[in-house]
Amino acid sequence: MSHSDEIISVRNVYKVFGPQPEVALSMVKAGASKAEVFEKTGQVIGVFDANFAVMRGEIFVIMGLSGSGKSTMVRLFNRLIEPSSGSIFLNGKEITGLGDKALLQVRRKDMGMVFQSFALMPHMTVLDNAGFGLQISGVAEKERNRRAIEALRQVGLGGQEHCFPHQLSGGMQQRVGLARALANDPAILLMDEAFSALDPLIRSEMQGELIKLQKEQNRTIIFISHDIEEAVRIGHRIAIMEGGKVVQIGTPRDLLCNPANDYVRTFFNGFDASRILKAGDIAQVDAHSNYEPGRQTPLNAETPIKEIFNIIAQATAPVPVVDEVGTYKGSISQGRLLSYLGGH
Repeated sequence: MSHSDEIISVRNVYKVFGPQPEVALSMVKAGASKAEVFEKTGQVIGVFDANFAVMRGEIFVIMGLSGSGKSTMVRLFNRLIEPSSGSIFLNGKEITGLGDKALLQVRRKDMGMVFQSFALMPHMTVLDNAGFGLQISGVAEKERNRRAIEALRQVGLGGQEHCFPHQLSGGMQQRVGLARALANDPAILLMDEAFSALDPLIRSEMQGELIKLQKEQNRTIIFISHDIEEAVRIGHRIAIMEGGKVVQIGTPRDLLCNPANDYVRTFFNGFDASRILKAGDIAQVDAHSNYEPGRQTPLNAETPIKEIFNIIAQATAPVPVVDEVGTYKGSISQGRLLSYLGGH
């Protein structure tokens, strides 16, 4: 991938909360932990040496337990807070250290924000709520309404323009919040735990809506979550944060198959691995398994695991796995399949 595919790049970003960030930073760079810095200086390390890029048109999920730094990271993106050191680039232009006026432009045009508390104005119609950001930006009423109607249509609320928020369900209210962010037509949609207050059914529906929206518009979405089910369902890539550090970034399969540490592994405890793993992910080469083409029917490495249960269960010997061009990748025994699904 070329640099031009990067919509946001983060380079050596640190964020310290407290009156003397320099002291904290020099301690951190000398190897002190977040806890030690807090104990000695009372300052909190929010983000520690973050380096990564978000690609144009991907859903990039930032995940971690509370206090891991994920919400701080989003506030650094839309520049509600300044990094203590390091740089953030948007489309190759540095946005750290911008003046207030330039910053306002970035927030209005480039980034739309959807929070967990999607505060709608109760006395305003759905249409006026969806166009509220545009109204603040000084867009004329006719243009504002046109864009708000289009955004409401995109989130499945066409025809509801003249309702008031109290007449809508929680999920529909959240859609109005999403439409408000979309009406600005931002290059990047930032979503901070946007669905976590919704009940499971509506939440699942909104996740589906988001996936559809991203496909139709190829919009870049940065989504903060603490829920692995949600992250795996919507994320093209997931960044996992712990104690202010980005510990690993990868596709759901990368993280599940090759977790960087126990913290990453614990997120997948109890997760149904068969949903995202493929035969090639668990095939194993050992001394006993030799593959003779023509004697056994091999599995394709790309076959989802949930489609191979019965084949493995009925097999009398480990089943060979080959890639697209027929190269042997290893075999899967019943024990291997069970240990993967039980212990992963």
